[in-house]
Amino acid sequence: MTQQKVTKPRVGLFVTCLVDLFRPVVGFAAVKLIEDSGCTVDIPMAQTCCGQPAYNSGDRKDTRAIAQNTIEAFEEYDYIVAPSGSCAGMLKKHYPGLFKGDPAWEPRVAAFSAKVHELVSFLADVRGVSDIDARLDGTVTYHDSCSGLRELGIRAQPRALLGQVDGLTLRELPDSDVCCGFGGTFCVKYSDISNAIVSEKTSKIEASGADLLLAGDLGCLMNMAGKLKRQGSSVETRHVAEVLAGMTDQPPIGGRG
Repeated sequence: MTQQKVTKPRVGLFVTCLVDLFRPVVGFAAVKLIEDSGCTVDIPMAQTCCGQPAYNSGDRKDTRAIAQNTIEAFEEYDYIVAPSGSCAGMLKKHYPGLFKGDPAWEPRVAAFSAKVHELVSFLADVRGVSDIDARLDGTVTYHDSCSGLRELGIRAQPRALLGQVDGLTLRELPDSDVCCGFGGTFCVKYSDISNAIVSEKTSKIEASGADLLLAGDLGCLMNMAGKLKRQGSSVETRHVAEVLAGMTDQPPIGGRG
């Protein structure tokens, strides 16, 4: 009897600008987690920014050009996965509006966006991961990023996955669903407001009593880590993928203390 070869789903990893430039370990962690879930992973070299900064600034022409490049780079894959609720939200929720009414591009964008997933949502909802092989002896708290929570409905998924990590204790962050003040270009355009928001957020992080702050968006994490460090806090900060993949040997975001 001839055995049929089992073909693994092909995932195109959308690395994101911040991961590429500031925290590559998140990309490596994402690859490990996706492969462990039974998929193959490719990283298309033609990928660039998702276009969100241009989009949020009202530059639809350049955003559309960026989107076309992204779609062409990724549309051959079974899934497109990003370790960022913000970028995944852009690809999944905002790309379709850029091409509405375009007979050539609208169906391509619809097919592309249907395959886009944020990393923890992909692992929990699509792949049904229930055997995370990682250990972390410590107490963590979790920040729900605005885009991941409100655009993609990501809240229970990271908690379910973290519940599989040996030794980890999760303490819920008061007002975990409140913005950290980053907001992409918002923190640059409205720095005083951003600083006031993140100051309130870090006070809640300290009050949680956790040793480690986790989230699924590197922009949020860098913003909160920077404020915590300036305040002299001992709370460390990591992307949730680092913990789930057991890749916590590198210094936390922003360095130590």
